[in-house]
Amino acid sequence: MNIKLSRLTVYVILLFIIQASTVFSQNVEFKATAPGEVAIGDQFRLIFSVNAQANGFKAPAIRDFSILSGPNQSSSSSMQIINNQVTRSVEYSYTFLLQAVKEGTFTIPAASVTVEGSVYQTKPINIKVVKGNTQQRNQQNRQQQGSPDISSNNLFVKASVNKTNPYQGEQIILTYKIYTRVPVSEYSVSKSPSLIGFWTENLIKDNAPLNQYKEVINGNEYIVAEFKKDALFAQKAGKLTIEPLQLDVIAQVEKQRRRTNDPFEDFFNDSFFGGNYQNVRKTLNSNALTINVKPLPSLANEKDFGGAVGNFKIQTSIDKTDVKANDALTLKLTISGTGNIKLIDKPNFVFPTDFEVYDPRINDNIKVGPTGVSGTRTFEYLLVPRNHGKYSIKPSSFIYFDLSTASFRTLKTPEFKINVEKGTGGDTYISGDSNKEDFKYIGTDIRYINTKIAKLKPINSYFFGSILFWILLVIPPVLFGTFLLVWQKELKKRGNIALMKNKRATKIARRRLKAAENHLKSGNQSSFCNEVSNALWGYISDKFNIPRSLLSMESVATALQDKKVKEELIQKFVDTLNNCEFARFAPGDKSQVMSNLYTEALEAITQTEQELK
Repeated sequence: MNIKLSRLTVYVILLFIIQASTVFSQNVEFKATAPGEVAIGDQFRLIFSVNAQANGFKAPAIRDFSILSGPNQSSSSSMQIINNQVTRSVEYSYTFLLQAVKEGTFTIPAASVTVEGSVYQTKPINIKVVKGNTQQRNQQNRQQQGSPDISSNNLFVKASVNKTNPYQGEQIILTYKIYTRVPVSEYSVSKSPSLIGFWTENLIKDNAPLNQYKEVINGNEYIVAEFKKDALFAQKAGKLTIEPLQLDVIAQVEKQRRRTNDPFEDFFNDSFFGGNYQNVRKTLNSNALTINVKPLPSLANEKDFGGAVGNFKIQTSIDKTDVKANDALTLKLTISGTGNIKLIDKPNFVFPTDFEVYDPRINDNIKVGPTGVSGTRTFEYLLVPRNHGKYSIKPSSFIYFDLSTASFRTLKTPEFKINVEKGTGGDTYISGDSNKEDFKYIGTDIRYINTKIAKLKPINSYFFGSILFWILLVIPPVLFGTFLLVWQKELKKRGNIALMKNKRATKIARRRLKAAENHLKSGNQSSFCNEVSNALWGYISDKFNIPRSLLSMESVATALQDKKVKEELIQKFVDTLNNCEFARFAPGDKSQVMSNLYTEALEAITQTEQELK
């Protein structure tokens, strides 16, 4: 009988574990996506994505396309509830912006990442590059009937660099200027230049005002606009070519006037009335540039050189030097200066073996402007000493090529002395390196005698089969069933969108009024009026489930009348909406107007809520 009871108990336990446990598992998938066919000059995205938390991304060697930017890392997560089961997914992506530069079929090699100690690779992908139709479009533009031509002396594009003989890795500025003697109403880059062998950084933000000035060439005065500027960093030595940029412009050109015998027609066709000009589309090509990149001098300890070229400084700090075992401390190294700062890799610190070291967190504060790329890159290490004692973090070397002296410079970090006192719980722990691999035991060579009093139990006294055992066995299914009932009711209630909006209407309105109050204190009238207006209209929309597109003064009054709200309160609510619209242009003391409007809005929402209860 006891044997049967024991087997039955085991079956019950196994059944409970199977039903009450939810195991989340997923197959790690690492893939590469890109368009199968592009035209010469087209820009496209190459995306490597993995559906798990990953590190150690290794990009493939991309030789047949121009790399405009990348890799740019991003992540996203999502959660779904289907049939009361919760599933969660994450995705990490690494994106390159590429440009096709020559015709043919090319292969992007495999990339790799590390997920929980395992290495995953993508499949190589093929991309076909075909000839574009830019030439046909230009020919059609030139064949426009009756369209006057624009001389290259009146409109042209010029490319220039501040240095034509830089060192490998040195920052140079590539500038594209448009020179014009005719009005230009529109322009767009139809083909970006080929920048094979360079890492680039755009120096002009979108929608930023163009730098314009006048310049005299061969006795002709031109209006000059710098419409594109990039920082280039040569990744290899030798002769590198920057292909021409192609720019489509629309210029206003004077028509060829045709004289008639009608004096009135000639009079009204005069340029004074604006009828003697027309828009002409023209495609401009810049000049090609050749850059002679000098190799860097040889270096004895070349393995310690990370490729930094420019002018840099370092600053190192540690938050504390006296800690207890198993307490964390932080070591920061900040590299600042001008140059290829985004390409600087983490320093080679040598930490004590009794320290558990995590991969550094990298924080960039990069400034991009017309003069180039500068800023700071900070490496922040989290260290956990596992044994007590006195330790030292030896100096680390940062080597960079100094352009001002055309020589290598070595900057060293100071040596840090760490005093680790004995922590609570002893010093016996498992320690590993930053990748949590190659674990080893420390502090286990001596085992001390246990001096604590042992706890004794009566013979044949077992937890299995006891009253406490059965209580603990019954409680989890009861709690799990209660959770399911409560969760189903919550899902049903959340499915009623109108009800949820109605319940949250007042809360959201008061939150918006709180934001409006902050704008009131700061004197920001425009933002204040926007928040008050959103609070009033949003309250009516959520409270009566009326879409924002259908809201009006009449629909607000009708909705309140249907709920038997007093006429004077309805009128007060509508008046507040009107006052909110006119408050932006109200004369006199703006602060007083804003304060009165805030009070009216708060009273209108509060009194309406009380009336509807």
